[in-house]
Amino acid sequence: MRDQHVVWFEDISLGDIPQVGGKNASLGEMVGALAASGVQVPPGFATTADSYRAFLVAGDLEPAIRDLLERYRLGDASLRVTGAAIRELFLDSQFPEDIADDIRTAYRTLADRAGIDNPPVAVRSSATAEDLPDASFAGQQETFLNVRGVRDLLDTCRRCYASLFTDRAISYREAKGFDHLEVALSIGIQRMVRSDVGGSGVMFSIDTDTGFPNAIVISAAWGLGETVVQGTVDPDKYLVFTPLLADAGVTPIIEKTVGGKASKMVYGAGGSARIRLVDTTERERRALVLDDSEIVQLARWAAIVAEHYGRPMDMEWAKDGLTGELFLVQARPETVQAGKAADRFTVHRLVESGRVLVTGAAIGESIAVGEACVIRSSADIEKFRDGAILVTEMTDPDWVPIMRRAAGIVTDHGGATSHAAIVSRELGVPAIVGTGTATVDLAEGSTITLSCAEGDEGHVYEGALAFETEEVDLGDVPRTRTRVMVNVASPAAAFQWWRLPADGVGLARMEFIINNLIKVHPMALVHPERVAQKDRELITELSRGFAGPQDYFVQTLARGIAKLAAPYYPNPVIVRLSDFKTNEYAHLIGGGVFERAEENPMLGFRGASRYYDPRYREGFALECRALKRVREHMGFTNVIVMVPFCRTPAEADRVLETMAQNGLVRGENGLKVYMMCEIPSNVILAELFATRFDGFSIGSNDLTQLVLGVDRDSEELAGLFDERDEAVTRSISEAIRKAHEAGIPIGICGQGPSNHPDFAAFLVREGIDSISLNPDSFLRTVHLIADAETATLQAAR
Repeated sequence: MRDQHVVWFEDISLGDIPQVGGKNASLGEMVGALAASGVQVPPGFATTADSYRAFLVAGDLEPAIRDLLERYRLGDASLRVTGAAIRELFLDSQFPEDIADDIRTAYRTLADRAGIDNPPVAVRSSATAEDLPDASFAGQQETFLNVRGVRDLLDTCRRCYASLFTDRAISYREAKGFDHLEVALSIGIQRMVRSDVGGSGVMFSIDTDTGFPNAIVISAAWGLGETVVQGTVDPDKYLVFTPLLADAGVTPIIEKTVGGKASKMVYGAGGSARIRLVDTTERERRALVLDDSEIVQLARWAAIVAEHYGRPMDMEWAKDGLTGELFLVQARPETVQAGKAADRFTVHRLVESGRVLVTGAAIGESIAVGEACVIRSSADIEKFRDGAILVTEMTDPDWVPIMRRAAGIVTDHGGATSHAAIVSRELGVPAIVGTGTATVDLAEGSTITLSCAEGDEGHVYEGALAFETEEVDLGDVPRTRTRVMVNVASPAAAFQWWRLPADGVGLARMEFIINNLIKVHPMALVHPERVAQKDRELITELSRGFAGPQDYFVQTLARGIAKLAAPYYPNPVIVRLSDFKTNEYAHLIGGGVFERAEENPMLGFRGASRYYDPRYREGFALECRALKRVREHMGFTNVIVMVPFCRTPAEADRVLETMAQNGLVRGENGLKVYMMCEIPSNVILAELFATRFDGFSIGSNDLTQLVLGVDRDSEELAGLFDERDEAVTRSISEAIRKAHEAGIPIGICGQGPSNHPDFAAFLVREGIDSISLNPDSFLRTVHLIADAETATLQAAR
């Protein structure tokens, strides 16, 4: 390839990075190696590193550049003055005629292939030292969109060369120790996809915040992709579970979030206006950019690309709004999570609570405390105070020098793939993006706590809250005979603990998803005409974009369950059917219409008794539809259904019959149904319940309450509430014995084993099959279980 000025993508591979840089080499690699797999890349060509060096020689630029850089290092000139002077050298120079002629010829060939005069092209920089595993940074050089015509193209190519010396690029190379003139620039000229009338975005083949390797994260917005990359809009977010993509019969989309998408970038009206930013319509803001088939297609491409490269990848995609076709327009290695060890992680925990000031998408998993430094314009960057928490509307590459000096970052706009998010991850600085109102709601100079340790949603709290940090080496975690599982409630936090060597989920609480994501009483979604006008309006707003209120419930609950299940697939994930009490149901939107006041809701209309009762049966049908969707439409056949608070065998029969009527037939498609063993009758008649269920899970809180007659919520009786009481332990022993005699597994979920080492030892001695723990106590308690198993084995000898 040496001495060539222009080379087509189809003639480039990864071995050509020294001549065409990382971006262009990657495009060529995909065109050559992945086209047969269906991956589509817009056609184009690249100038070579030799062309760049010939440009320097022709203009005698190297001596002047070295002189300017030396003055900068000596402190005789600022970074801003130095960068501007070097860039002016490029803009004042001309291409050697042979290089200019090769670019003109290639552009005309591209036009002939497209059958379009002066086709619009994207002109992208591709530095020969970029996108390497130890050298990657967002937005060092410039990209120019909707470039048309030979004259405009040559002018833009000069601007691309000049962008090798932006202030941020100079600063980055100085920090990395690269010789500025050893780095060359290749220019990629790629036919533009008509995403100005379609959509575009960014895609990662790994969860960028937690490093969970089996998820593909897609961000999407209307128009050209720069709005997503720059973080000027809040994009849609889609999450796809990778292991199930190979099954053509399922659609493993585990999250779909509609972003604000307040504006879009489109082609300019003419003249020098290549692109312009316009407001989106109300309909565009409420609609998803991609449908399910397009999400899955992009996710499959991401998996193909990642497998080909043998590492997690960061990609950009575009959808042609005229043809409906999808394309990948860039692919580069993901450099943050891919570099972290899978057997070590740091856990951050708040140990105080406080007033939440703003929320947004959490970037990273750590916590920061500091003063808010509110800066709305890049012109005021110099006002930033080292160690403060940067609060701004959004960031672009010009903000990087102060981002690396910040304790944390909070932005009004942007999603998980925006510039602020990408750079924050690379710098290891916690950030919360897309808050909407941070620059208004966070007071300059006020002390705040930024927490990204509570799942997908980040919180900014008032004041300085105490927190703790724990470094964990998973290589020290013992393996146990007893299956050690986790209790998970929040889909937002599900990926946070994926590294734990858990044997599955012992308890996933459905009511948490209903309360926090759906927020509406299920019966109010079945009968919205019965609720107050204001609640009907809320229901209409929440279910916008769905086929109706019931579809809103089913899809939201299904995706929440799927996200809980994904980190532990194919291990069992036990999902407990809703177990709200009447007073808790009443607090949901529209709930007051459907719930009667009870003197003692703890012993009232809860659990199994609701599912077949006319007062809730239609709501329960929605729960069944969601579970059926999770297992059959989304592919999570590892989900086990668990029935809570089932008082009698006859009630068990009624519940199973009602489930079957709603498409959940025990044994069909491998469906297992467990029962919470939490009422004395469950223990006394365990052999009868065992003929109806595939497993038991001891609910020690309710069992202790009902065996001892102690209200679990009573402060006055707190001293009497103890699951280690002999009456309770005898009941647990009997339940374990009867379950094993019936040939079904039995486990326990709750904090008892974590809080009391002697209780964990007791359960092990009794031969319990599984113990399910809260994630933050998993590592501590698994050692107790291992020690108890060793002691039990020695005693048996």
